[in-house]
Amino acid sequence: MRYIFLITIFSVVFAFEKDITFTIQAGKMDCFFQKVSPNEIIDIEYQVIDATHGELDISFQLADPAGLVIVADYKKPENSHRHTATLEGDYRFCFDNTFSTFSQKTVFFDLMIDTEDVPEKDYDDDKEMELGNAAETYMMRVRDISECVTRVRDHVATARRLQELHSAHEARDRNLAEDMCSRVLTWSIWQILLMLFVGITQMYMHLHSPPIVR
Repeated sequence: MRYIFLITIFSVVFAFEKDITFTIQAGKMDCFFQKVSPNEIIDIEYQVIDATHGELDISFQLADPAGLVIVADYKKPENSHRHTATLEGDYRFCFDNTFSTFSQKTVFFDLMIDTEDVPEKDYDDDKEMELGNAAETYMMRVRDISECVTRVRDHVATARRLQELHSAHEARDRNLAEDMCSRVLTWSIWQILLMLFVGITQMYMHLHSPPIVR
């Protein structure tokens, strides 16, 4: 009975989750691979948080082990996808920056591989009749605890992903603000230099101009 209890609890807790921030060079495409089993759920969300030049965008592809492209995005700043795997093998996640000539991109993505919640009967009817009401009560409590653990797991995972996405948004906004500040500072310096050049030129022409004879 304790063995069944442990299996029931821990089977709903574990799921694969990985978040990565990486830099992709201009004109390049980077791919990641993850082994997935049939009926497992692929949940991926990505966001471009920085770029050296131009727009914050990237192209994305998700392909199954047979090479069939399941999802294709073109030049998007962010997006999320959810897919239930039908084949077992290595699924390919590709981020394409080949359309950029000079712009290097920084991309954040969060990948979660989870299993569908398929209710399983912990014991058959004959075993239930043999064990009696005590075993039935025990298994009901096990199921209640399992459902509680599942809800806690889902809520914690949701909160964690929201925090990671909030951090990614914050990093993107900070990079945009720093880039804008740099542009404003550069423009202001050129404006000041231009004003100094015009002022010095006017003073030079005024001092060296011949007097006007009336």
